Order: sequence, then structure tokens, then C-alpha cells
Amino acid sequence: MHDTLVLRAAQFAAHKHRDQRRKDADASPYINHAIAVALTIAEIGHVTDPEVLAAALLHDTLEDTDTTAEELELAFGDKVRQLVEEVTDDGRLPVRERKRRQIDHAPSLPREAVIIKLGDKISNVQDVTSAPPEGWDMIRRAAYLDWAEAVIDNCPSVNRPLERYFREVLAEGRRALTGEPGSHLPPAGGGKRR
Repeated sequence: MHDTLVLRAAQFAAHKHRDQRRKDADASPYINHAIAVALTIAEIGHVTDPEVLAAALLHDTLEDTDTTAEELELAFGDKVRQLVEEVTDDGRLPVRERKRRQIDHAPSLPREAVIIKLGDKISNVQDVTSAPPEGWDMIRRAAYLDWAEAVIDNCPSVNRPLERYFREVLAEGRRALTGEPGSHLPPAGGGKRR
């Protein structure tokens, strides 16, 4: 079962997100984000645990699709379901409250959930910097970077390579948003990274 867990998670996530697009100008397929998160934690964080990689691929399914926790547990087991639940916002709350709760909840996240959170924030910071949602001005983009930093600052330290990479991506994003010369970001969710 573990031999194909990651591939089954990729297929499940692709199916669940099939009609969803990111909010960037190109309306990128949503699954690109889930793949970027899993790829980042594997390449940069050296994560090989198939359950953690599967949860990374599935991390937005509870929040952004009609997927239920029971469905995840039946298909992928208790650990994957728990990890996805740990990184899922309560969609019934206003955005401002959800963002505050992410900061407040960060210190109590289990190790594997922090790893997924790091991958998610790395991908989102890259996207907000280089392919932002339409209509996001520099102030809103900079505010997102500040908020992402606050979330990660509140997380326990669990994976030095991912934490270092988050800091690099964040610093590069801030340089790019302020127009500093020489700023360049690696492509979000693609290509071999340092």
C-alpha cells in the first residue's frame, strides 16, 4: 500500500482540484501548488516518508474541495488524515480570523505538519512574489509575506534545510517586491532547487 501511496494521493488531489485554478494571471491549475509543496519538502527538506508526502499533496483537499476527513482516512489512513486536518483552516471563519488562528495554532503543530506548512508557505511566498493573484498590489503582497513569516516564526523548529530555504525565499521575495536589483526567484513548483 505504501509503495503507491504518494501516486494515489497525487491522483486523488488532481481529481479533487480538477476544476480549480490558482488566482494568478495565468489561472494556473491548482494541482501545481500541491505538487510544488510535496516536491519542495522532498527536495529541500529531504522528506521521504510516503505518508507525509501524500499529506502534502492532499493538504488543501479538506479546505478547498468537497473531500471529507472520513474519505481521506478511508483512502489514505489515519496519519494522512490527521496531518491534512492539522494544516486545514476552518472555512466557516472570516479570513482575518483564519489567518490569526494559523499564527496561534503554529506552536502546537506536530513535526510532520510543520514540514507541510513550511512547504506550503514557501510555495505561496514564491507565487505571491512572482505570480500574484490578480489585483494584489505591492502592499497586499508584502503583507502576505509578513503574515507567512509570522506563521513560520511561531512553528517549532523541525527541519533546518526547509527553514533556511523559507528564509531565502522570503528575503528574495521582499527584495523583488521592493525592486532591488539582482533579485530573482526560482520557479514556484518546478525545477531543481538548491
